[in-house]
Amino acid sequence: MDTLKMTDEAVSQRRVGSVLGSPIDAVTWDQAVGRLVSWGGRRESKYVCICNVHSVVTATQDADFRRVVDQADMSTPDGAPVAWALRRAGFTGQDRINGPDLMWKYLAEAERLGQVVFFYGGTEATLEKLRQALARAFPALKLGGMVSPPFRPLTPQEDQAYVDQINAAGTAVLFVGIGCPKQEKWMASHRGRVNAVMVGVGAAFDYHAGTIKRAPLWMQRSGLEWFYRLMSEPRRLWKRYLVTNSIFVMRMLPEMFSGRAAARGR
Repeated sequence: MDTLKMTDEAVSQRRVGSVLGSPIDAVTWDQAVGRLVSWGGRRESKYVCICNVHSVVTATQDADFRRVVDQADMSTPDGAPVAWALRRAGFTGQDRINGPDLMWKYLAEAERLGQVVFFYGGTEATLEKLRQALARAFPALKLGGMVSPPFRPLTPQEDQAYVDQINAAGTAVLFVGIGCPKQEKWMASHRGRVNAVMVGVGAAFDYHAGTIKRAPLWMQRSGLEWFYRLMSEPRRLWKRYLVTNSIFVMRMLPEMFSGRAAARGR
């Protein structure tokens, strides 16, 4: 992929479908990575939501989170059911654009183009293992820094210190891994302050650090990664997957039977 050949028009043009009322971008992998490269190259203050079933269901229950997703510069269809909903809405062949893979694909381009990346979230131990994994996979990658913020509300002074650190590093893309919906709300509140593209990637730090084992490739491709995660951490994740997946199916039923498509340009 030669992302440098992508015109601003091609990068910025959006095709958006509605999934349970949330605007989700119908994009290819090249388009999604290309946007990060283009925006990051100009250090534009934007944010990207990676939306799975949990995200779109939460958006129906949390008005603040719904506004965050509505106002995102890009919301990708993570999770097989969300990608399926877009395909049913008329976006034939829509892939699942998930956080861990989007991050890795962009990092390859960042290394090639010399763009600076920064990581915000995770534990110190996870970040150290992630640092080692990045050094092996992308030895020439420009790493602006890694921050493990405390698991408590930050003071305004602490928050500003992190913002200053991110900006001073010349960051093109900032990956945020502090969990949904916290990371999405954090990104929205920092648009205009962080001079970089912010991408909320959830557990991607742990996956690439090796602290959480990812589902086998055949399960990822079959839309069963959620089931693998549920079996790995049933006590923590049972409500997220069993309850929200059930809500998703029930709320999608009217659209399934009506065959209604919801697609629009932005």
